[in-house]
Amino acid sequence: MGRDGPFARWRHKPLAVAMGIAGALLKPTPVYTRGRRNALDLRRVEFELELPGLPASFDGYRILHLSDTHLDYFPELVPAARSLLAGIEVDMLALTGDVQGLHRNPIEQATGLLMEALQDVRVRGPRLAVLGNHDPIAMADVLAREGFEVLINRSAVLEQGGDRLRVTGLDDVNSFYTEAAQRALGEHEDEFRIALIHSPEVADDADAAGYALYLCGHTHGGQICLPGGRPVMTRLRRCHHAASGLWRQGDMIGYTNRGLGVAGLPLRFNSRGEAAVITLRRPGR
Repeated sequence: MGRDGPFARWRHKPLAVAMGIAGALLKPTPVYTRGRRNALDLRRVEFELELPGLPASFDGYRILHLSDTHLDYFPELVPAARSLLAGIEVDMLALTGDVQGLHRNPIEQATGLLMEALQDVRVRGPRLAVLGNHDPIAMADVLAREGFEVLINRSAVLEQGGDRLRVTGLDDVNSFYTEAAQRALGEHEDEFRIALIHSPEVADDADAAGYALYLCGHTHGGQICLPGGRPVMTRLRRCHHAASGLWRQGDMIGYTNRGLGVAGLPLRFNSRGEAAVITLRRPGR
């Protein structure tokens, strides 16, 4: 079920078969070697966002945003990810879904590899997570045991210096959308609001509900893109403008993380895997 109603899940099967055939054909070639090397070439993206209405106590608040880690699918990424993340100090860790890569793998394998990659990160405040379309509901309990607060159509209200900031997390809206997502977006007390959602597909709803910042993933930035980073495929059914990187929806700013991991094929072209460190700023400080 997506935001605009049910969809035929069987359509994913031909794509999976095609991916398997493509992988088998490419594996002996230099193209596969290059794509795999690209997938291991992770980058750290750091930037500041000026957000109107940001409470004064949260000026300078730093968020490490990770998405689509899928480390059980491509465990060779773990050393590269750990090196990329080593020494990062942030106020919040925001994980926007798809920790698991392959449904047949134990959930604990995916989370264990993630915690190994995060071993040298210092998080002063909350570790918040939402689920993605690859994550079973049991992932919530496993992440909770690792110190994450998993937000499934509910909010966490952060307090600092007398100010309040609401972070709302939804269940995956690409495959598991329900009206509970809309209710969760609407439940607030006029605090400054941030949305953590696996997919950008309800960006318009979050903007209408008064959210200032929307952090998501799901698309992998295309993973395999044309030159210039233009995605060949995003698997979005709506809000296509939000397929990758920074974007705007009305008064709201959004960021679609290109993902740390890979899916389908362990390859990337013209779309590097990433971790994003975002510093929140008050305008005109």
